[in-house]
Amino acid sequence: MSVLSAETKELQKEIRQLLVEKDAVLLAHNYQRDEIQEIADLRGDSLLLSQKAAETEKSVILFCGVHFMAESAAILSPHKTVLLPRLEAGCPMADMITPEKLRERKAELGAGVPIVTYVNSSAQVKAESDICCTSANAVAVINSLPEERVLMTPDMNLAKYVQRHTKKQIDYWKGFCPTHHLLKPERLAELKGQYPDAKVVAHPECTPDIIDMADHVCSTSGMYAYAKKENSKQFIIATEDGILYGLRLENPDKEFIIASEDMTCPNMKVTTLEDVYEALQEMKHVITVPEDIRVKAKKALDRMLAVPRD
Repeated sequence: MSVLSAETKELQKEIRQLLVEKDAVLLAHNYQRDEIQEIADLRGDSLLLSQKAAETEKSVILFCGVHFMAESAAILSPHKTVLLPRLEAGCPMADMITPEKLRERKAELGAGVPIVTYVNSSAQVKAESDICCTSANAVAVINSLPEERVLMTPDMNLAKYVQRHTKKQIDYWKGFCPTHHLLKPERLAELKGQYPDAKVVAHPECTPDIIDMADHVCSTSGMYAYAKKENSKQFIIATEDGILYGLRLENPDKEFIIASEDMTCPNMKVTTLEDVYEALQEMKHVITVPEDIRVKAKKALDRMLAVPRD
């Protein structure tokens, strides 16, 4: 972990004071900058953070992540003020699908094919879906459905991973995470050669050839759990490099090697401490979801949350 300057530490202190004054909770996704994760009230994946924020008594949610994450918080906490420090912090994969295109695809498929949408999507797309899923519960969600054929959106790599663990027919949207797509099997093979005793842990947003090379495939929350329980002292991590902060913090006696130096999401890293301070100080960049969209999107999320965990 990087050594923070005196100026950075002072700004962190000022943000923590502002959080008290504004009755706010600071959420930081696992892929955020280290200095933001360090002062967050909660760190985690997007849906978990939104759920936890809904449970707090704080009236303001400051979400350090990307746009769809702040939307999820607004869906689950309609009576709270949700702030996104940088409005342009988006998600390329979420942008690869629109509600209009999804409606067209639904019409082509006809009735009887449920739409399962990854939480990495806009509120409008969630509202057009039957049920949501996360990378952690996608297999359970698919297997909970009575239909034998489903459409998964927008991540084709997650869909291909789930297909390995279900007998159902999965049609998929051709979306993907550009950051996870950057990891090539040649690079991973090179690292495995350098660290022969290391466990390779991959996110299901990775391409199938990377999944084939992994010792364990799981969500970011699953990576934390796996690193704690696994006896190995070295891990090659195939996901966005922001996760290294929490992994190293919780496992100081273990070594974590990012699978590629290219695995840095520019959208996740665009948010700075200065942005966090300004958003909180000025109460700006409020994220809202129209009520008709919110209600439909929440129904898809609620249906997912009702699925028993594996």
